[in-house]
Amino acid sequence: MGRKASEIIGINVDELVHQLNCALAEEWLAFYQYWIGARLMVGPMRGEIEPELLLHANQELNHAVLVVDRIIQLGGTPIITPEDWFKYARCKYDAPTDPYIEVILQQNLEAERCAIQRYQEIASFTNGKDFATYQMAVTILNEELEHEEDIESWIADINRLKEEIKQIRF
Repeated sequence: MGRKASEIIGINVDELVHQLNCALAEEWLAFYQYWIGARLMVGPMRGEIEPELLLHANQELNHAVLVVDRIIQLGGTPIITPEDWFKYARCKYDAPTDPYIEVILQQNLEAERCAIQRYQEIASFTNGKDFATYQMAVTILNEELEHEEDIESWIADINRLKEEIKQIRF
């Protein structure tokens, strides 16, 4: 990190790098959870939801790029081995052992809510002290909020579809 940047940041950089490494681990796990779940899922509306989950996966990967870049700008070292992802991540990875679409969506919803908490914490930690990290955290947080809303809408749509099917009289 540059000298002037070090002077103005006003927070514990080691703690921030640790928080960002935790977020980085969670982004990689979220990417894979979305990506593999989208490919394996079965059930109603799969055709409509699969491309959206793959888009979410790519957005999680883009978040990882932003976080790595910021860690390096801060003079830190990003975690470099996948084995460390589970050590750093608070947000859990749920293997899609049940490929039913509602199960996959619920797993992703829980991961998004955890990510929302992570980026809220990073934004709070850096607010008014490290504007570059704050701005990055808020940008990612807004996308995570959109992901949560998307998933909640898909779950609601599937539930409405199931109710409509129940109403059909043969």
